Amino acid sequence: MSGIAIGQAGGPTAVINLSVIGFLENLSSNRPVYSVMNGYEGLAHDYIVPLQGELIKRVHRRRDLPGACLGAGRFPMDEEKIEMSVRNLAKKNITTLVFIGGNGTMAALYHISEMARKLNIPLQVLGIPKTVDNDLAETDHAPGFASSAKYVAYATRDISYDLAAMSNFEQVRVIETMGRNAGWLALAAGYLKRQEQEGPHLIYVPEVSIKKDRFLVDVGNAVKEYGTATVVVSEGTVFEGQGQVQQAEVKGRSVLGGVSFQLKEMVNESLGYFTRVEMLGMNQRSSSLAVSAQDRQEAYEIGQMAADFIREGKTNVMVSIKRKPGLFYHYEYCAVPLHTVAHTGERLLPYEYLYETNNYYEWLSPLISTDYSQVNSIDVKNDFFNFGGIL
Repeated sequence: MSGIAIGQAGGPTAVINLSVIGFLENLSSNRPVYSVMNGYEGLAHDYIVPLQGELIKRVHRRRDLPGACLGAGRFPMDEEKIEMSVRNLAKKNITTLVFIGGNGTMAALYHISEMARKLNIPLQVLGIPKTVDNDLAETDHAPGFASSAKYVAYATRDISYDLAAMSNFEQVRVIETMGRNAGWLALAAGYLKRQEQEGPHLIYVPEVSIKKDRFLVDVGNAVKEYGTATVVVSEGTVFEGQGQVQQAEVKGRSVLGGVSFQLKEMVNESLGYFTRVEMLGMNQRSSSLAVSAQDRQEAYEIGQMAADFIREGKTNVMVSIKRKPGLFYHYEYCAVPLHTVAHTGERLLPYEYLYETNNYYEWLSPLISTDYSQVNSIDVKNDFFNFGGIL
């Protein structure tokens, strides 16, 4: 009997393992199931093992934990490795391949499907989306994003409160978020903001370059007006006329990070304000404390839907979340061709969200599932910034 293989690739999320569980619990098939260990590296080097015994127990134990229970990581797939992958699957009589991942994962899946067709090897291929950057095309959003956005929103608000309490000592904090080419996460930093005095006061995203002179003016104005300035910047944001700030290159892939330190130095040198950098780091994608209930639900459901698609014989598709119109949040799952996902490119922030942020926060709200009762109970104007008349 032919087998089914499932793997995870790319950066993990706080809910990625729920997609594996949803898939396995809805599979209801007698076909043997295999795990592709450590993402595409495992596929190319034949780290493909039966998903049974202690391994399946480990998968279930990690149901609600962050990270990838099967191993993920990044691995460059060229034509030779793609062919090796297809032949490794055929060698084990695996005729269905499912991978959970983002843009790179879906593009690789598409090329694997094409290689199988070229080699005349039967292979059903299906993608399950995940990303914290929300830059995956052909879906309203992907599991993993909402929890990361929630983390960024709360971290920014809390850092802003902390900074306000320290305004006689330090005036500016620069918070750097993930987001290589798309600013969905950085823009989420303002989701909990209810008054102008609250941070973030400035948000910078990769879709719009930073004008250095304008940046310094805006920081100076914020400090004069509010006593402090909380600045949020996406790791992939560039200064006008310059490239992205790269901190390293690992296996041919650039690792971004450090634009926040350049902003800090500019403020220190030109404005003289004591400035601190806050790198939100891997907590953005791994914090189990910030997991959104809606995100958890959709991560599980999207795995279930992938199992349905397998039974229905769908192939060369990615499971997609489609938001239905209406006053309340309703959604459905559908199949979109991997070819379309792979060739559409990264999903950037649309103009209507960049310049009408309330539209973005309305779109984001049902995904984060935040209880506003505590947020709205505070009169920010009269309580938050009034420290005995100091400001």
